[in-house]
Amino acid sequence: MIGGAADSPKRKSGGESGSDESGGPNAEVVLRGSDLAKTYSSKLPFGRDIEVLTGASVAIRRGEVVGIVGGNGSGKSTLMKILVGALDADDGSVTVNGRIGWCPQDELLYDRLTVAETFRLFGEGYGMDRSEIEAARDRLAETLDFEAFLDYRIDRLSGGNRQKVNLSIALMHDPDVLLLDEPYTGFDWETYLAFWDLTEELRERGTAVAIISHLINEQERFDRILELADGTLSDVTDQGSSQAGAEGIR
Repeated sequence: MIGGAADSPKRKSGGESGSDESGGPNAEVVLRGSDLAKTYSSKLPFGRDIEVLTGASVAIRRGEVVGIVGGNGSGKSTLMKILVGALDADDGSVTVNGRIGWCPQDELLYDRLTVAETFRLFGEGYGMDRSEIEAARDRLAETLDFEAFLDYRIDRLSGGNRQKVNLSIALMHDPDVLLLDEPYTGFDWETYLAFWDLTEELRERGTAVAIISHLINEQERFDRILELADGTLSDVTDQGSSQAGAEGIR
């Protein structure tokens, strides 16, 4: 159970078998959220309950890239926190088959550590040995172009480089499903393209990637696009989002 409360939704490990690892409809489901509900209580200016999720369901399959869009305050970050186990839902269940990587919008970084020390800290937390940590660090630093900053403290980095490190520590243990909340904030164009090259590499290896964003410009990069509105998720891959503007799907 999430949080151990008697009325918390169930969270369990397990999988649904499938022979397709390319993200097709027969691919294995690596992360499923079923009928998730979450209500927040607001005391100011008047006491009231705010229903954020009212039965949201999602199944993320191996080797697919899924975009999740929605307006500000629609519950996108709440949904992601529930899926990774960082927040209790009020109802519903989450089933995980494999390792999860999570890159939240709020950084999981410590200002006084260097980049190399950050990799060591999180790698040890993942149960990786020293050689595995160093190999993952060097590979991701080269891919996302922050090799020159490995000995810099986190508080000396630009916003874009901090985000690169934040993304990298979510990836370093080779997760089966990667959940990203606004992952390209602060990226320049070259890093943005490198991010998508990396995402395509993950897809080909069978890693599932779910990207939460308020704006999706390049729909062709996604296998599916889901919209979170009124507390539930709907597939808008074909018809487009009700919040789509001229510049892309919101």
